[in-house]
Amino acid sequence: MRQPFLQEEETRRALAQFILTAPRLSMDAQCQRFEEAFAQHQQCRHAILVNSGASANLILLQALKNLGRLKTGDKVGFSALTWSTNTMPIEQLGFVPVPVDCNPATMNVHLEQLKERLREVPDMKAFFTTNVLGFAGDLQAIKNFCHQEGLIFLEDNCESMGTELPEGKTGNFGLASTFSFFVAHHMSTIEGGMICTQDDELAEMLRIVRANGWDRNLSPESQKKLREQNQITSEFKSKYTFYHPAYNVRPTEITGFLGLKQLEYVVETYAQREKNYLFIEENLKNHPHFSPFDHSHIKVLSAFSLSFLCRSEELRDHYVERFMKNGIEVRPLIAGNMARQPYYKKYIGLDFSLPGAELMDACGFYCGNYPEMSEEDLQLVVECLQPQ
Repeated sequence: MRQPFLQEEETRRALAQFILTAPRLSMDAQCQRFEEAFAQHQQCRHAILVNSGASANLILLQALKNLGRLKTGDKVGFSALTWSTNTMPIEQLGFVPVPVDCNPATMNVHLEQLKERLREVPDMKAFFTTNVLGFAGDLQAIKNFCHQEGLIFLEDNCESMGTELPEGKTGNFGLASTFSFFVAHHMSTIEGGMICTQDDELAEMLRIVRANGWDRNLSPESQKKLREQNQITSEFKSKYTFYHPAYNVRPTEITGFLGLKQLEYVVETYAQREKNYLFIEENLKNHPHFSPFDHSHIKVLSAFSLSFLCRSEELRDHYVERFMKNGIEVRPLIAGNMARQPYYKKYIGLDFSLPGAELMDACGFYCGNYPEMSEEDLQLVVECLQPQ
């Protein structure tokens, strides 16, 4: 594993100086500046900064529930190949999580898999896809289908920041999308997350849900409207009036400062991650032990990791052992098939056929992909992949 920050030494020195001179470290101007800069970078109307990618998923679903767009008991589809914090908030908020299988060629849900699940669960109300490890499915087709069927479409884009399809950036296809700035993601603020949306009403609710359910972070016009609707006439009481179920998932000024700093280098890191991935991919051509991934539909591949799909579980175990012996940290493809996790079996337990996710669970693994990887680092990965 490499350093968490781009331009590590410069970033640390700048952060130290900022902490010594900042007038306050709780959420303030740096956070707002980062939100504005990230919205411009992502080419969306609103960006709402929170303390983690997990919190981003949680408050996005809570905001939709507060607005009445999702209700207790609604069935919400999710990518079966995903991370726990994409699935857990669905169940925690009283919705019914429904796993949707992936296409092993791209690691992602495509329209075909979504249609198949919808035939089995025709009353599904939303689909929360995970754009996996820098890859993506046919997001434009999914977006069009969800619009046609009245499904709310959401994107967990925590692993695919910077990836572009011909129709646009991942994270811009759904009603809203979430991002993570945890260590080793495309950019790091130590902990941190973002929700992006074009929807004004949703963005306003997200700002309420982020901070206790009050209105302090809304515009004066929105505050006035909300207080009038609820007959709040006292300025004194208005600061401690709570309008909706909410959390405290506010970021700090350290998050905002680091976000602005890391954003300076992020386009460069997209390019380097893609270059690293394509180098490894070239060295895997016609390899008898690995199945290639398809990214022909992707314009820019901002690869989160160096991902591999072996042709058998035995081969996967063999190569995992070889990587580990050479000091290279390896992991399953995200959390594998989420429906096989103890949490899912105990608290959810819905049983569906998920052959794609099963294959990825049994035969897939990945190692880190970092912009500062050296030629020697990449060559070591290539050596570990050689058939013997």
